[in-house]
Order: sequence, then C-alpha cells, then structure tokens
Amino acid sequence: MKFKILLASVLVIAGCQTTKETTQVDTNQQNTVVEQPINTPVVPVAPIVKKPQPVVVKLTPQQQQDVWDRIAMQITTKIPNNKRVQYYRNWYLNNPRNLEIIAQRAQPFLYYITEQVEKRGMPLELALLPIVESSFDPHAYSNMAAAGLWQIIPDTGRRFGLKQNSWYDGRRDVVKSTAAALNLLEYLNKKFDGNWQQALAAYNTGEGRVFSAIRKNREAGKPTDYWALDLPKETSSYVPKLYAVADIIMHPKKYGFHIPPISNKPVIEVVKPGVQMDLAIAAEFAGISTRELKDLNPAYRRGVTAPNGLNHLLLPIKDVKRFKRELAQNRNASIITHHHRVKAGESLGLIAKRYHSSIIAIQKINKLKTTNIRIGQSLTIPTSPISLVNRQHRAAINVEAQHYVVQSGDSLWSIARQHKTSITKLKQLNRLSKNTILKKGQRLKLSTAAVTKITATKHKTIIYKVRRGDSLSVIAQRYDVSVAEIKKWNNLASSKYIKQGQQLKLVIDKRKVKA
Repeated sequence: MKFKILLASVLVIAGCQTTKETTQVDTNQQNTVVEQPINTPVVPVAPIVKKPQPVVVKLTPQQQQDVWDRIAMQITTKIPNNKRVQYYRNWYLNNPRNLEIIAQRAQPFLYYITEQVEKRGMPLELALLPIVESSFDPHAYSNMAAAGLWQIIPDTGRRFGLKQNSWYDGRRDVVKSTAAALNLLEYLNKKFDGNWQQALAAYNTGEGRVFSAIRKNREAGKPTDYWALDLPKETSSYVPKLYAVADIIMHPKKYGFHIPPISNKPVIEVVKPGVQMDLAIAAEFAGISTRELKDLNPAYRRGVTAPNGLNHLLLPIKDVKRFKRELAQNRNASIITHHHRVKAGESLGLIAKRYHSSIIAIQKINKLKTTNIRIGQSLTIPTSPISLVNRQHRAAINVEAQHYVVQSGDSLWSIARQHKTSITKLKQLNRLSKNTILKKGQRLKLSTAAVTKITATKHKTIIYKVRRGDSLSVIAQRYDVSVAEIKKWNNLASSKYIKQGQQLKLVIDKRKVKA
C-alpha cells in the first residue's frame, strides 16, 4: 500500500515538471518526447545577395599609356643582382637627373625603336641600349669615331648598308641606323649561339675579342659565360649598365624612382620630298624650329639634304600635313638658302632680284613683319637651285659670249672658228698686232654676233664658281657631265682638288640642267 502511494506521488511531481510544450507518449514500450510548436511570430530572413565584383581588364603592353611600361612588361631576361649590376643601379638611382635628361632626348625616338625590337622578337631591353651607348643623343660622337644613337663606327656602318659621304652620314640617321644596329645584334646573337650577353659584349668591343676571351677561358678550364670573361673594362661594365637600367624601369616603385613618361604612340614619320632641301626651309614648311628639325635629322652634315637622292626627312607626325601642303604650294621645287649681309643702298627687292627669290619668301623665312632692313643685318635668302642655276647660266653665257679665256693650244684661227667670227674682228676687238702670241689664261673679247650663235646651240658653256663643300664628282653629277670632261675643259690634269671660289669652265646640255 505504501508503495502505491509513493508511486502516485512520484507521478504527480513528474507531471508538475512537464511543460505544456511536451507530452510523453508510450510507443512500442519506449519513452519518446514530442515537442509541440510555440505560437511565436516568425521573422522572415532577407536573402543574401552577393554584389558583382568589378571585372579587371588587364591591358596588353601595346595598350599601355607609357612606353616605359610597355618595355618593362616584356622584359623576360633574368636580371642578376651581382656587384656589377648593383653598382650601376645605385649610380643611376643616385643621379636621377641623368635619366630625366635621357627621357627628354628619347621622347621622339623610343616608341619607334621599341616597335622595331618587338617586330623582330628580340629581347625588349635592347630598346634601352641607346641609353648606354649615347644617352639618346642623336649627335653623339666618340673618340673612336662612333656616331649616332647606336654609336656605330664607320666600317661597321658601311658593312651594314649605312652610306657616309660629305653630305650625309647614315650612322646618325635614326631610322637607318636603328635597322643597321638591330641587324648587327641579330648577326652577333647567331654567332654566339643565342647568348645575348656575349652578343652585347661583341657589339661593344668586337666579336673577335669576345671569341678570344671565350677560347682563353675554355683552355684554362674556366667558365665561359659573360661574367667570367676577361674583357676590357668598358665591355665588362656594358651589360651591367644595361641590366641596371632595365631593372629600374621594371621596378620604379620598388626603388622609389620616377622617370618622365613617354607617350605610347607614334610621334614621328618619314617624309620623302624627292628633292634637295635646305633644313631651314623644311622647318619653316613644317612649322617647327630649325633646331628641332636638325635634332630629328642629324644625318645631314651641311644643313641641307643630299643631292644624290638622300633627301628623306623625319618629321613630327602632327606637322606632316602642313609640310606637304607647303611643299606642294612651292611646286615640289628643290629649295636651298644663301646667307646675305645687308650692304648700304640695298633693299629687300634688290636682294630678292639678285638671288632670284621673292620679297615674301625672304620675309617669311626671316620672320620680318615689314620690308625694313638695316646695314649689316644677316638674312637667309631662300632660292630654288633650278632658278639659281638658270640665273648663273644667263650671266655666264653673257660673259662667255663677250669674253674667252685662252686655253693651251689655242690660236686666233681656232678661236675665231669656234665662235663663228673672224681673226680680223678678234684683232680689232682686242687690239692685237699681227705678231701677237696668245698666252694661256689671256681673256679675249668676242664679237657681239657670237651671242646669238652661242645661245642658239644645243650646249651652253658656263663659268661655275666653286662653292663650299663642292667636289669634282658633285659638280659633275649636278650638271650631268663627267669628271674627266671637267678636268679636260679646265686643264686640271690629274689633280682632283678644287678650292672654294675657283672658277671652272663647264660645257653643259641645256636640256639636262641639274640642281
């Protein structure tokens, strides 16, 4: 009985401890607790929406705004961090003004050079080689006679197709010399079985010396890589300098270095006028300074393009249209200039007439707002060589018609016959006696009848005054005659040297006058 009362009490206590949320159910003799739902409001959870991530478009090297970045992205050569590279890297970092000046000089040329290196599939650090060679100075000239951005010596230049004469030096022609330098580097790379470091060393000191250093190390059982070779001091520092510059260009932020940017787009264009031109006139046509034009075209040695077909010009792209328009307005005439110092009593009109130019042309090239000039003033006079030659011909024919310079072997009979006159007239005009003996170089007056006869002939005989830079071959080419003929007409014998101001007799075909 006590047991039943105790069991009942336990059941009551258990019932009191059970919440309304649960109920015990005896199923298959197992005690299972079933939870009952609580009547509480359900708060809806907002779905998680992921924001779209911005798509990062990676620009190609060619799409970069700065050509330095274009180069840096494509340098795949592993730059060693040895003492030689460290030394020159520190030097450039400690002298930032040096690379700033170089960047200014490289502005017109770096894009073009980079494109040429890319087209050939060559290592992109080669586009930086003019920094080491010439500091990107197109006028650079070394004590070893190396010239131009790529510092090419005369023999190597001729070997790789660069013409060099008194008018033009292809080693300073940015376009021509770049092609020659890259051709040379490709040649050397093949000679050294694809080893660019050895090829660069050979570019600096010559392939023979590098081959000799390699052979010497091989015989001594030493390594034959560039860093182990016994080379001249300049050559030993040549590759480290290039690698130091390349490393800085690749990691400007790492070294806290800023190099002035260069726009990654073409800025120069080759123009072929097809005529010889004074660079001052070409600059005027393009609307740029003569200094700027000469810096772009340092290959021309005399301030004018060459007369033998080498007359192409490198111009800023933005000025090409204007240049072509101005050239067309001048009927593509060959144009050179003369320098004239104003004398007492001269006017622009008188000077223009003397040089067969025009007042407007003189005003334009000298930037004169009026026609007023002063004694002693220096003027640049634009002249078409064709017009100048015609003017010289007219003056020379007059002189030749009225006077004749006696040559070796001449006689009164031969002179009279040549000029369609008579011995008697020659004697009368020159007051010669019956027994007069002619002397070489003596000047004789001719009859006025000879003027009509001479000017009517197919050939013209002129007196040409030798100008600065002239040679017999240049004069012969200009007037379509031979050097031998000039020597014969002027009794020059075997001598080929002529002086500025010297007068030469020339017999030319009127139909083949060349400027």
